[in-house]
Amino acid sequence: MSETSRPRRPRQIAFYGKGGIGKSTTSQNIAAAWADKGRRLMVVGCDPKADCTSLLTGELFQETVLERVRSQSRNAEVGATLDGVVRTGYRGIACVESGGPEPGVGCAGRGVICAIELMEKKGYLNDDLDFVLYDVLGDVVCGGFAMPIREGKAEEIYLVTSGEMMSLYAANNIATGIVKFASSGRARLGGVICNCRNVAGEVDLVAAFAREIGSRLVGVLPRDNVVQESELAQQTVVEHAPESAQAQAYRVLARAIEGNRQLSVPQPLTWERLRELGMLSARGELGA
Repeated sequence: MSETSRPRRPRQIAFYGKGGIGKSTTSQNIAAAWADKGRRLMVVGCDPKADCTSLLTGELFQETVLERVRSQSRNAEVGATLDGVVRTGYRGIACVESGGPEPGVGCAGRGVICAIELMEKKGYLNDDLDFVLYDVLGDVVCGGFAMPIREGKAEEIYLVTSGEMMSLYAANNIATGIVKFASSGRARLGGVICNCRNVAGEVDLVAAFAREIGSRLVGVLPRDNVVQESELAQQTVVEHAPESAQAQAYRVLARAIEGNRQLSVPQPLTWERLRELGMLSARGELGA
């Protein structure tokens, strides 16, 4: 393959969605599924709680980029070393948490900016990786939390949602954020992931939402107690229960994302249209 035809690497992917919808669980299980296939990855946790990589490292709390910067010098970010901050997780996955400011001081989004810029300067984000995954806090798409989109770091965005209206509302807001930055960067929507909450007509509703914003449903994750069991063991489902149906669902989703080339600039819905879709679903009048 010629250099001009060689795909750009690594693929940089961000997962967004309503807080608590399961982004971290989803992204870490996808990472584990890819690692099982020999893919080389880095997972960047963009949440001040610093728990986005805990299932891969087995460590609930680990030193963050901002903690390291503060401990070395408050004014010398460029000189900060990331030795020990970038941890090696499941099957060699590189894991790092951006962290946040000291309580009551500064902007939490600064951790995202600081972490990504430092990792680039130190050579951690390089062509030896197949994927870089960004796990971004909740549905916040402004300031530092928008950096993976705004600066073109994340070229593929996946929305994690359930069939609950507030989850869909958050996903729709994030789609609006993607539109705002699409003209100035490469960020595009790769698709919507349905992380089920057992809402009636859930999959059809999420699929309809994806179609109407000009995207598609790339995967469905059933609700299963094995997810909580694995989290209590501080492992991904792929590692803790590899033969389970849930682990297989994550593998199917990982394959779908790896093979996905259908990227688009979304067309967010009005609140009235989103509510209409919800009402149609509740009445059982929304077809697949």
